[in-house]
Amino acid sequence: MNEAEQARQRAELAEIIDRHCRQDGTVETAIPGIRFFRGSTVDAPSCAIVASIFAFMVQGAKRITVGAETFDYDARHYMISSVALPMFSCVTRATVNEPYLGMALDIDTGKINELVAAMPHRRVQDTVDRGIAIGTINPEIQNAALRLARLLDTPADIPVLAPIIERELLYRLLAGPHGLQLRQAAAKGSHSHQIVRALDWLKANLDQPISIERLASLSNMSRSSLHHHFKALTAMTPLQYQKQMRLHEARRLMLFTETDAASAAHHVGYESPSQFNREYRRMFGTPPGRDIARLRQSQPTRTDGNHSRHA
Repeated sequence: MNEAEQARQRAELAEIIDRHCRQDGTVETAIPGIRFFRGSTVDAPSCAIVASIFAFMVQGAKRITVGAETFDYDARHYMISSVALPMFSCVTRATVNEPYLGMALDIDTGKINELVAAMPHRRVQDTVDRGIAIGTINPEIQNAALRLARLLDTPADIPVLAPIIERELLYRLLAGPHGLQLRQAAAKGSHSHQIVRALDWLKANLDQPISIERLASLSNMSRSSLHHHFKALTAMTPLQYQKQMRLHEARRLMLFTETDAASAAHHVGYESPSQFNREYRRMFGTPPGRDIARLRQSQPTRTDGNHSRHA
């Protein structure tokens, strides 16, 4: 496929996304696991907890920060994340006439393992790579993404064809230069998968004091190995990861359940409201009350309280 044909496909995909996502924000589609997103302005950074996804932009550009690392991508690139990561994201190129447009697919680790089992030559190396990567879109990935989006115009085809095309798309990602991250996180017994157990415990026990001994035991690692592999996968220490997850969850509670700041802080494990306020302001830029008031003035789809809604 030449460059002109790739550009034509991107234009077709942009038209489909624009038609199904008319306002700034994110919309779920009739295809399970697929959503579209749109933005017509360059905004201040937003925050979200992004689970395992493939995200493909067809128009505009975006910058993502995980830990202290920054990743940029545009219509010629895709993003994959293999584990749940708290992220800051910022649209860096968008206008009303040429908005930021893209699509995302939630990645099911069960489907990844099924495909890996059918790819015996793709053995998982027991190393730990970063749980987020930016790759260059190739014709095969773009074509599969476009064919998935086209199904929205023939809804009767979705139950049969969507799983087939999704499987092809995941195969293309696994066979690509960043497929290793997906294989590592999904493969039982790998160092990455062992760290995922620690991540799962932290997410389920936000109100509990962090215990490196417990996390090391869950991961079947020594304390030093846990720290090394945890930071390799998430770009954060366990304590930094827990703090960001706690603050994200407190923000979500205040925004969507009318919980006050003190109650939200207690719910996620803060014993000191003043410490919560300091750390919240340091992370989100403003105190909790002012931040939530600002978010409520924006459109619901533009807020970032829902997990895995941004890409």
